[in-house]
Amino acid sequence: MFFGILIRMYYDDHNPPHFHAFYNENHATFTFDGKILEGKFPKKELKLVEAWSIIHKKELEANWLLAKNCEKLYNIKPLS
Repeated sequence: MFFGILIRMYYDDHNPPHFHAFYNENHATFTFDGKILEGKFPKKELKLVEAWSIIHKKELEANWLLAKNCEKLYNIKPLS
C-alpha cells in the first residue's frame, strides 16, 4: 500500500499477468508496465501506480510465477 493505493495479486488469477489496484471506490487491473487492462482509476493515482509498476516490474513478474505455483509472494516496497 502507498498513498492510499492498495495493490493485490491473487493466487488463482488468470492470464495475462497483472495485478489489482484499489483506491477508494476505484478498482483496476494493470499490466506490469502500469497500463490499465480493466477498470477506472483517478489520473494522479494512475501515474503513481504506473511509476511503481515500472520500478518493480521484475519483482511483479517473479511474484506472478510464485502465485501460479501457490507459493508465498515477496513483499514489494511501496513508493515513498
